[in-house]
Amino acid sequence: MKKRGFEIVTTYQNQGIRLPIRATKQAAGYDFEAAEDIVIPSVIKQWMQHKGDLTKSLKPTLIPTGIKAYMQEDEFLQLANRSSNPLKRFLMMGNGVGIIDADYYGNDANEGHIMFQYINFGMTDQVIKKGERIGQGIFLPFLKADEDQEQTKATRTGGFGSSGGN
Repeated sequence: MKKRGFEIVTTYQNQGIRLPIRATKQAAGYDFEAAEDIVIPSVIKQWMQHKGDLTKSLKPTLIPTGIKAYMQEDEFLQLANRSSNPLKRFLMMGNGVGIIDADYYGNDANEGHIMFQYINFGMTDQVIKKGERIGQGIFLPFLKADEDQEQTKATRTGGFGSSGGN
């Protein structure tokens, strides 16, 4: 029985997508690569173009990886920024830290396709090339509260951002 790992999303099969790997023996995170070329626009440039209206300039850019992850039901995959992205490229993850739940894998909406979301706080647009490392994923266990009621939990019915709420 497979416990945890990565697979290529069907729509990215035969497109040269590489599964995430750890760069060193002691690395906790698996390096994810961009599945296609993406431009992450500068929020400063956008802000200036929209005459200071931040509501139009602070939308994160989704970077597809072409990867989905399977894991045990009491685990999640934490998505984290590369340490060089904020320092060298002014790229911050729009959600701070991404959480991929076990039931995200194989969902009907997008098969569990993992995407990183970035905001560019630099002065110029940033171009991410296909195959460029964009972030890392770390498999982690989680604990449930004593009062957690399994029967009241909904079943995931969609993909990205589909677990409910706003």
